[in-house]
Amino acid sequence: MTARERAGLYVHVPFCLTRCGYCDFNTYAGLDHLQGGYVAALEREAALQAEAWADLELVSVFFGGGTPTMLAPETIVRLLIEFERSFRFADGLEITVESNPDTVDRMSLGELRAGGVNRLSIGVQSFDARVLGVLERVHSAESARRAFRAARRAGFDNVNLDLIYGANGETIESWQRTLNEAASLAPEHVSAYALTIEPATLLGRKVAAGVVPAPDPDVQADMYEAACEALGRAGYEHYEVSNWDRPGHRSMHNLGYWEGRPYLGLGAGAHSYRGGRRWWNVRPPQEYMRQLEVGRLPLGGEELLSEEDHRLERMLLGFRTGQGVRVDGLDAERVAAFVSAGLAERRNGHVSLTERGMFLANDIVLELMM
Repeated sequence: MTARERAGLYVHVPFCLTRCGYCDFNTYAGLDHLQGGYVAALEREAALQAEAWADLELVSVFFGGGTPTMLAPETIVRLLIEFERSFRFADGLEITVESNPDTVDRMSLGELRAGGVNRLSIGVQSFDARVLGVLERVHSAESARRAFRAARRAGFDNVNLDLIYGANGETIESWQRTLNEAASLAPEHVSAYALTIEPATLLGRKVAAGVVPAPDPDVQADMYEAACEALGRAGYEHYEVSNWDRPGHRSMHNLGYWEGRPYLGLGAGAHSYRGGRRWWNVRPPQEYMRQLEVGRLPLGGEELLSEEDHRLERMLLGFRTGQGVRVDGLDAERVAAFVSAGLAERRNGHVSLTERGMFLANDIVLELMM
């Protein structure tokens, strides 16, 4: 079986306890009453897509959101059973569920683990109470610690902690404390993302109005360097711009995106990709449900990537990983300049970015594409 026959399944769960001010995802608070109908729509969509994806083998299933653990654990397990009827599951399938610390406990996580979920991602963001307040997170640092301990007691031996850096008022010292505490818990995987300002969000509007300052890119660069140092010192491998793992615990699902494997997205606003075509579902959950109730796939839009689009995307994604991209076709003079500046390195016919270079990946790729 070739790598091109391997695929991932993304399942979007749009429900949240509250909507954080920085969040630009297709998520909603106060729509819990739609859960039953939404789950039924996910099952219908999977059944409608089954024939088109029958020739591919799923190596990963990722429940994202939103907060998937707003659904009862037995509901998530039921969905997995339905998906296995519709698609071909590979041996060693990675099944990830994202969670908010306040929506899980030992019992619910035990049910998920017994039902086949083998990877948990906890949205910690920070262990600093002030930073959590700025980010409008409803959980506390202690509830994040409690969720991690509950995951261990439930039998999860593959746990990711999501962190965010660069919030207004966050200091390097605060960020270092968060990194050190995350490392002390010894999760198998850590994701650390720079806070970005999306214009359509509440935080974006505050920045535009001058109420809140935009993140300082120089400070975020220092924080990124601090993450590289702290996590590297703790034994984590930096295998992608924003991701670190203990050996053998890379995210199979996310690697699929970076390596260009096909993926099917189920749920409101979910994106899919296969064979140079990208498409996405309608975003409002109610409209998503209505279309599936009448047996119609809820297509919201699509695009076909040109050869140049595909080349740029492959380069952008390739440079996000430690492997990099093949040197063939790249401007030798520009590559040499980035190597000399300590932003890139050449090995085994590939050019990859150093940790300093990874933070500037988009700018470097655009320069190489000129």
